[in-house]
Amino acid sequence: MTALPLTDAFSRYLTDERQFSPYTARCYGADLKQFIDFLIGHLKTEPDAAAEQAAYDRRLAGQSGAGPTLTDAICEADSELIRSFLEHLDAHHYSAATLARKIATLRSFYKWALRGKVAKSNPMVQIRTPRQTKRLPKAITIEQVEQLLSAPDEKDVLGTRDRAILQTLYSTGLRVSELVGLTFADVDFEQKVLRVKGKGNKDRLVPLGQRAMDTMGRYVERLRTDPRFSSVLKGEANQTPLFINKHGKRLSSRSVRRKLDKYLGMVGLDSSISPHTLRHTFATHLLDNGADLRAVQALLGHQSLSTTQVYTHLSGQRLRESYDKAHPRAEAS
Repeated sequence: MTALPLTDAFSRYLTDERQFSPYTARCYGADLKQFIDFLIGHLKTEPDAAAEQAAYDRRLAGQSGAGPTLTDAICEADSELIRSFLEHLDAHHYSAATLARKIATLRSFYKWALRGKVAKSNPMVQIRTPRQTKRLPKAITIEQVEQLLSAPDEKDVLGTRDRAILQTLYSTGLRVSELVGLTFADVDFEQKVLRVKGKGNKDRLVPLGQRAMDTMGRYVERLRTDPRFSSVLKGEANQTPLFINKHGKRLSSRSVRRKLDKYLGMVGLDSSISPHTLRHTFATHLLDNGADLRAVQALLGHQSLSTTQVYTHLSGQRLRESYDKAHPRAEAS
């Protein structure tokens, strides 16, 4: 699909004004593209770059659509057209959670379009989000965590890096995007904290456990003494990525997932465990051991306490399982 001036402007709004991460903005863009591809099939037409630019300029000037352009079709969409799109997705067996996300994208888009006066109405006001079944986040046991963290072999700098990555994920509850975004300037060895840039470019300080800090220290020292990587540390600390690949470049989120999969296979743990599972495990273990919910919210970087409260249900479930297993009168006669 040809990029539209309208959608390009929305993308800039997400990154520049809303300060969404590039990844989140791409997800919104992918959802919007799917809606636009549906419209292309519905209208049986392909967009013309010059016509779409003219239509967008007209709308910015407060003039109504003058032709059957894709830009006009998007801006003049009504609730029936939106429902047709959602029925199209439902026919392709998209889950309620995925439908809810795409609805949220369209809500954001049409609020922006109405505020910018390129659309005269918001068709999403009549669209309801489908009811979703609540899924509890998955967490693993302390024993499984210990198995996983012991898997990397520290015989070389990359093995030490892998152990530092796994220990940092479990010790801090970072999102994997936050982990790979860390620089050397973000590590305070004296105070034993990480400075983390979270969603919306909001900074927070997260304590790093002693074991993770010790492994991090060994990793950094090995980088300094390994001739393959010593040059990496000569740059500005706030520009130098903390976790690097074998070529000395910033490690990607996908690479972290591949490393995790490797160690899960080595110790025989469930292959569905993801870096985000370690984030869930971090929060659950804190609450299981009496941590304050507000403190966990701050550590995770959640904007809303309700987002963090899901872990209290998980901790309550584990408490019930412990009770049923241990109390002599828990089972029915």
